[in-house]
Amino acid sequence: MADGMGHIFQINASNGGVPKRAVREADVTALGLTGDAVEHPKIHGGPERALCLFALERIVALQAEGHPIFPGSVGENITVAGVDWARVVPGAQLRLGDRVLIEVTRYTTPCATIAGSFADGNSNRILQTEHEGWARVYARVLETGRIRVGERVRLM
Repeated sequence: MADGMGHIFQINASNGGVPKRAVREADVTALGLTGDAVEHPKIHGGPERALCLFALERIVALQAEGHPIFPGSVGENITVAGVDWARVVPGAQLRLGDRVLIEVTRYTTPCATIAGSFADGNSNRILQTEHEGWARVYARVLETGRIRVGERVRLM
């Protein structure tokens, strides 16, 4: 959207691994969503990778290419809709709902764990250096709070 506004389409959590499953709401702490875990903490998680975000519009476009991807299947904690994904870059800040403020720290690097979301098993389809603008992003949490599905997302 031109005004930088969108909404939280889905919030995703798991006990580790993918797919992450939809939850209606979650508390966001400095280390991510409560009730969410990662299998490989040396690769995922921590304050600089507290949240992983992806755009619903990218997921739908990938489905149109024939990939069996769906919200949460590539491990993102928050699936956003209506946000100009090209502007969600390292350093960008997003307000999730009324309380939570996050800052994008980097693009994620896809791994073999999410290969099942791609028709050819090649998760590099969402690797930033190969397909600019198609990567998921990691973010740090600047202001904690509770988020709910449907709440607005504002690109600051």
